[in-house]
Amino acid sequence: MFGITDLTTFIIGTILIVLLPGPNSLYVMSVASRYGIRTGYAAACGVFTGDSILILCTILGAASLLKAFPILFVVLKLTGACYLAYLGFKLLQSAYQTWNKPPHPTEMADLPRLDQIHPYRTALSISLLNPKAILFFLSFFLQFVQPNYAYPALSFLILAIIVQLVSFTYLTALIFSGVKLANFFKH
Repeated sequence: MFGITDLTTFIIGTILIVLLPGPNSLYVMSVASRYGIRTGYAAACGVFTGDSILILCTILGAASLLKAFPILFVVLKLTGACYLAYLGFKLLQSAYQTWNKPPHPTEMADLPRLDQIHPYRTALSISLLNPKAILFFLSFFLQFVQPNYAYPALSFLILAIIVQLVSFTYLTALIFSGVKLANFFKH
């Protein structure tokens, strides 16, 4: 159907992969818990944009390029790993500071201002450098498109919409969960 080999397996695989905790989901949830629903959705939009760019690269032949030049994939993975390690270090540093000095209600103003954290840009960077997303779109995604189908762009579009809908649903649940958890721990 529409050049897709096994839609049910694709949907199940997509749900399972999206549900795996990763840097995108952790960032969206942490931003939402600190700054609210609107900021959580700004970060989620960064994730959606990054995923859309990765999907477009896949459609335009990035898989062939990376197969022809495997060193490019290694460089991309290392860059992503370094960026994610940096983000992990910053999260650990923040947690350590919070653990050693719990914030008082009057000190909550010490959180970085919203215009200083740039949730959309940060989430976009995380998404584009996320090894899980890169591997997903370059390997798993391509397995479900029939190479001889007359309109492969239609196949990719349908699969992309499915991925974005699953991701939107999951990130929405994380945004509201993060806000609820933050409110619970404030009381």
